[in-house]
Amino acid sequence: MQAILFARVSSREQEETGYSLPSQEKLLTEYAEKKDFRIAKKFSISESASGRYQRNVFKEMLDYIDKNNINIIICEKVDRLTRNLKDAVYINDWINADPKREVHFVKENCVLNKASKSNEKFIWNIKVSVAQYYIDNLSEEVKKGQIEKIKQGWLPTKPPLGYKTTGEKGHKIHIIDKEKAPLVKKMFELYATGNYSLKRLVQTMYEEGLRTKGGYRLVKSRLADLLSDPFYYGGIRWNNGVSQGKQEPLISKELFDGVQNILKQKNTPKYTKHFSLLKGLIRCDECGGLITWETQKGHWYGHCNHYRNCSQKAWVRQEQLGKTGANRRTITPPLRTIYY
Repeated sequence: MQAILFARVSSREQEETGYSLPSQEKLLTEYAEKKDFRIAKKFSISESASGRYQRNVFKEMLDYIDKNNINIIICEKVDRLTRNLKDAVYINDWINADPKREVHFVKENCVLNKASKSNEKFIWNIKVSVAQYYIDNLSEEVKKGQIEKIKQGWLPTKPPLGYKTTGEKGHKIHIIDKEKAPLVKKMFELYATGNYSLKRLVQTMYEEGLRTKGGYRLVKSRLADLLSDPFYYGGIRWNNGVSQGKQEPLISKELFDGVQNILKQKNTPKYTKHFSLLKGLIRCDECGGLITWETQKGHWYGHCNHYRNCSQKAWVRQEQLGKTGANRRTITPPLRTIYY
C-alpha cells in the first residue's frame, strides 16, 4: 500500500539541536519499511516557517492523498500532524470517508481509522486540544515578550536595511550597519529633492551599491516601505502605533517628514536631467498652448501639442528662432509667430 510521510519540528531549537526534519523522516521511513508501505511522497514543516506556509503544506498534503487515492498517513505523534481543531476536523472527515484510511502515530504506537474504538478517538481529540492549547499559550507568551521588548525601547524583530542585530539571545539590540547606512541615508536625501520617482530611485540606489542580502536590487514596493519606516529617525512602529526607540537615528525627523509629504503626493516626482532654456516661455500663435521642447541627436526641437485641435504640426530647431523685436521671435512657416 502507498503511504505519505508527514514530519514537523516543534521549534527552531529542536531543529538546531539535532531533532531535525531528516531525523524524523528517517524514523518514519523505517516504520514504513517494516509495514511494507511504499512511500509515495514526504511532507515536512519547520516551525520557523510562516503560518501561511504551514497551512499551505497541510492543505497540499490533503489534496495529494485525495488525488492519488492514498490511504495511509504516517507521522511521529499527534501534535506533529495537527496543531488545531480545524485541521483535526479535516483528518476526521478524511478517515470516516473510507474504512481503508489510516493515520499511524509511530511513537505513540497508535493507528487511527474509522473502526477505532471510542476511547482511542477520545484520546486523539484530547491530544489535539492539548496541541491547540500549546500553540495558543505560546502565541500569548511571544506577544508578551514583544510588548516588553518594545517597552525597553527595542524592536522585537529584525531591523530594516541599514541596521544590524548584535548581542546574545534575550539581550539583542540594533546598531547601525556602517556599510549600508550611508547608502540608506543617501536614498532618503535623494528622494527628498523631489526629482526622483520610486522607479528612478530604485535604479539609482542599485548603481550606488544598495542591494538586498542576496545581492539583488530593491523592488519599488520594498523601497517605499523603507522610506516610510520611522525606525530610521528613532521610532518603532508596532500594531499601527509608533513609540520611541533606543536605536541610534540614521536621519532627522525633518528629513523623514519631508519624504512622507512627497510619498503622499498624487503626482509622482519626475527626474529631469536636461532642461530647455525656452521651456514654459513660448506659446503657439494659433492655439495659445505652450510649445513642447524635446532633444533629438543633441538639438532642441519645439513643437505644438495641438491644443484645441491646433493645425500646427511642424517641429522647429531652437537655432532657427530669429529675433524680430524686443518681445517677439519669429520662425519659418507653418508655426507662424510664437510669443514669450
